[in-house]
Amino acid sequence: MKFQKLIESATERFSLAGIESAVVDAELLVCHALKLSRGELQTQVVLGNDVPEEKLGELSELFDRRASREPLQHITGKAYFRRLELEVGLGVFVPRPETETVAQLAIDSIRLSGSENPIAVDLGTGSGAIALAMATEVPNAKIFAVEKSDEAIPYTMANFETYGSDNAILVHGDLADAFPELNGLVSVVVSNPPYIPNEMIPRDIEVRIFDPSLALFGGDDGMDVIHLVLATAARLLHTGGMLIIEHADSQSEQVSKLLLASGWRQVRAHKDLTLRDRAVSAIK
Repeated sequence: MKFQKLIESATERFSLAGIESAVVDAELLVCHALKLSRGELQTQVVLGNDVPEEKLGELSELFDRRASREPLQHITGKAYFRRLELEVGLGVFVPRPETETVAQLAIDSIRLSGSENPIAVDLGTGSGAIALAMATEVPNAKIFAVEKSDEAIPYTMANFETYGSDNAILVHGDLADAFPELNGLVSVVVSNPPYIPNEMIPRDIEVRIFDPSLALFGGDDGMDVIHLVLATAARLLHTGGMLIIEHADSQSEQVSKLLLASGWRQVRAHKDLTLRDRAVSAIK
């Protein structure tokens, strides 16, 4: 079978399954199975080459998994976030592109903290995406991260082993009582907590079936863990320290009012690259 025909067939199948990124997913799965770059795959297509016959069975299995709406990142075992290639799989939340905006806010805040060796904390780090982005892009900072999930932590540990260094510290525990030794010393606290209300059914099948509920649902109104994040951040941050918290695009006003009522200053809403409300920042 020609590469072009294989990709067209998989694309049609994925489109019928309701996958919006059908072409890209088909190409990425072929690249994954054959260990090709996207550019190398396009060369194979242009030259009219045949797919190695011994790979067709494996590719068929990969296409079956994606057509059943298993996330692409679970199939490949990789998720890309800023400059990072992270290990992911069942049990850990797959980092989303929109969270890269949140990471950028945290990185900018660390750089503007005025300290030679600022301390930042990521509460509920999941795969380690935000924490490791901070650690690798601001190497003079000391980054602390906490993750509660027993299912997620093996992936987190693997990613910290790959990218972490002396400036990245991971703890397996609850964010509510994390890092008491840092009380009043932290310049930046960032979090992407679970914020979906318990009764809300996620629209995307991949999220509904495969993402861990611990990383999705935040109580009856979606705010339970956000309250915990605010309390922990207030304990950890020094005066003038920055809190950055991700939320659902419908929760910006709710989170902002909660911060203002709790005495936080300079509360600001931030949009992601799709121009949806994505995060709120505030100064202690």
